[in-house]
Amino acid sequence: MSKKNNIFLSCDEANHTCDKTQYNDASLWEKIKLNLHLIYCSACREYTKNNAKLTKLMRGKEVKIMPNTEKTNLQKAFEKELANHK
Repeated sequence: MSKKNNIFLSCDEANHTCDKTQYNDASLWEKIKLNLHLIYCSACREYTKNNAKLTKLMRGKEVKIMPNTEKTNLQKAFEKELANHK
């Protein structure tokens, strides 16, 4: 049997499918296999739960984006501090 038809996913494959599901890119078969994996894998259930929380937060209206000037200043400060520790 080929790997694509295998009903059992590894944790890496399950997490990848979870990510695809988050962006509505997973097929029905991938979602079914993910749900079967989640029945017996508590670590992946936790990953999926956290992924759902992150998605919900990112879709909320409270998300604030750092202005580009602040990003640039933060990057420069980081690079300066990194240079001091080499």
